[in-house]
Amino acid sequence: MLFDPNLLRTFVAFAETGALTRAAERVGRSPSAVTSQMQQLEAQVGEPLFVPQGRGRVLTAAGQDFAGHARRILDAHREAWLSLSGARQDGTVAIGATQDFAEHGLPELLALYARTHPRVRLDLRIGRSAELAQGLATGALDLTITVRSRTEPDEVIAWEEPTLWLMGAGGLAATSPIEIPLALLDPPCGFRTAALAALDRAARPYRIAAGSQSLSGLIAALKAGLALTLRTRRSLSDGLAEASPALSVPATEPIAFALRLRKGTTPVARVLCELMAERLPAPRSVAG
Repeated sequence: MLFDPNLLRTFVAFAETGALTRAAERVGRSPSAVTSQMQQLEAQVGEPLFVPQGRGRVLTAAGQDFAGHARRILDAHREAWLSLSGARQDGTVAIGATQDFAEHGLPELLALYARTHPRVRLDLRIGRSAELAQGLATGALDLTITVRSRTEPDEVIAWEEPTLWLMGAGGLAATSPIEIPLALLDPPCGFRTAALAALDRAARPYRIAAGSQSLSGLIAALKAGLALTLRTRRSLSDGLAEASPALSVPATEPIAFALRLRKGTTPVARVLCELMAERLPAPRSVAG
């Protein structure tokens, strides 16, 4: 039995998003088309892959097992195509990304691209969203991954990721503080704005205990037990933990990221952008 990669791609989109409507958004199809695709796939597999739960559907045990196979098949398809298409391509691609992606998500994608495009030079810049947007505007960068502040004409895809309060794994040096001590990037910063807005809405007193131009500066303050900060799960690493419920920090809104591609850039940059658009976003995407 040979599985249609298009069916597998839709199935994996459902497995990662948990809803047919969000899977439809991910693959650019209508919900009815996605339902039809999943019925075809179930017929090919010969086992139920979904079971009703409430108003939606979830994966069966067979579906969960098959999702792993589907990802491996798609990975093999992708690497084969990239290798064949990229073997003779050359040029330079300048990528800009925020620090959120420097350790989680981006390294694996760049390694795959570099392996399959050995003659293409990759230039990577990690920086703040405003700085990277300027680099894209001046032509210094070909594509960027930044915090999204508004819809841009060169935006390829946008997606949301949940935010969470982080602290050092050892907790705060000062227990039960009256004012929440914060570690924040210097403005402008979307996470800073979201953190302060959430605390203001909850009328929760706070003070800015540490400021920095870099994420590494914030992490140092967290590990020392000086403060909390607001980031996504991508920033959760050794020595850090989610904030203790005892601190009564308020719930926060998700934050949006955007992948942007400079108009008129090279074909090799567009290939990398397509790979990032497929693999980089967290499960739930947002419309422009």
